[in-house]
Amino acid sequence: MDISVIIPIYNEEGNIPLLHERLTKVMQGIGVDYELVFVNDGSVDKSMELIKQLSEEDSNIRYIDLSRNFGHQIAVSAAIDKVDGDAVVIIDADLQDPPELIKEMYAKMKEGFEVVYAKRKKRSGESYFKLLTAKVFYRLMSKITNFEIPVDTGDFRIMHHKIVDILRIMPEKSKYLRGQIAWMGFNQTYVEYDRSARHKGETGYPFKKMLSFAIDGITSFSNFPLKLITYFGFIASFVAFIVILYALYSWYFLDSTNAGWTSTMVSILFIGGVQMIAIGVIGEYLSRMNNNVKNRPLYIIKESNY
Repeated sequence: MDISVIIPIYNEEGNIPLLHERLTKVMQGIGVDYELVFVNDGSVDKSMELIKQLSEEDSNIRYIDLSRNFGHQIAVSAAIDKVDGDAVVIIDADLQDPPELIKEMYAKMKEGFEVVYAKRKKRSGESYFKLLTAKVFYRLMSKITNFEIPVDTGDFRIMHHKIVDILRIMPEKSKYLRGQIAWMGFNQTYVEYDRSARHKGETGYPFKKMLSFAIDGITSFSNFPLKLITYFGFIASFVAFIVILYALYSWYFLDSTNAGWTSTMVSILFIGGVQMIAIGVIGEYLSRMNNNVKNRPLYIIKESNY
């Protein structure tokens, strides 16, 4: 198998037929042996029915039907454990990322690169808030990690099979694939493109999921939040020390004391807030350690034609 194309699916019935048509045209145009691997991540629409129907008409289609919604990164990981291609493509089903770009990415990989990712120049159909938060997050990640994670990129990329082999032995449960791939090193490059608006349907990444995804990325590849707690601790201690000096000065030199209700409450609330933030951040790291220690399966396959 020359190329395996991984497509995670969550309620994408309106996009699957056109996606299949465009991917097939691209693969045939490149002239390679290929497989299209659809991973149904607990869809509640007719996505799985469409995939099964297409698999009966097209022998290049493989499908993995998960037992419930495990999340985008886990769905991709399920396919990564199965694919056979010398090169592996990850692409979403919403047609925001053009399948036609795969030809250029594959040509780049043939030049000797192990990873070629797609870098967005423009993002159509996105709200200002989403564009702003995404821009801030990716640049924050590049600052707080000790290796470079490409900015303005998603999971749309092509990888050599050696990258896939390494991903298979990376044990963490809270997956952040673009971070894992960047962490590996190797020869990586990019091609630029203008991202289109979603073809049909609603995004599978509302704000709540985006926030959870961001937390996964930060806690997986940086201990900066833990360092930040230490900094907060020093600041709180310094402020408390100044207050103590002021109280002693007032008592011995000014011969006056204040009731101090306001300063006492401000100090208690400030220190209490720092402590709650600290507990929350530490809890996030411990929760991820707990998930890894339990060693439950990353996903459960309900049905597959592999």
